Amino acid sequence: MEPERRQKALLGVLIVVLAAAGIYWLRSGPAASTRSASNVTAATGRGGVSGGVTAPDVHLEALESQRPRPGSVDRNLFRFKPRAAAPAEPSPRDTIDPATPGDGQPPAGAPPIALKFLGVMEAPERALRVAVLGDARGIYRGGEGDIIEGRYRIIRIGAESIEMTHLDGTGRQLIRLSGS
Repeated sequence: MEPERRQKALLGVLIVVLAAAGIYWLRSGPAASTRSASNVTAATGRGGVSGGVTAPDVHLEALESQRPRPGSVDRNLFRFKPRAAAPAEPSPRDTIDPATPGDGQPPAGAPPIALKFLGVMEAPERALRVAVLGDARGIYRGGEGDIIEGRYRIIRIGAESIEMTHLDGTGRQLIRLSGS
């Protein structure tokens, strides 16, 4: 039993010595390498300039020349948005009649209707068709002429599409059963 005990004691001492050497090496490793690099530069005697590197070309005349003066710019460093452009006056030929149905797409000024046409519920005994619409917030239903979500009006319900508009009559849009 005595040799086993001696082996365990030597193994323990060896582990402690290796751990101490490892800690010493980790703490002094980067500092020693930076010191040696600075000593090598000082030992060359050239002040860190190698033989192939030249000084950059500096144009002192350009620094003394006249620079344009800043104009009276209305800048606000604390405003995150750019200044809004002045509204252009609409010409008579650019106005669009909101009541004219185009190609089923909303006019440029009206935002698109963000509802998907999910299907149609029919009650043949009462001749009633109810469209089922949905978006991320919920499911809505309504017949022709009904107001959906307080923003849109159903104009016509077809078998595979629905025609809707904003309450003010702008943005007439055809929404197909696929949802687009």
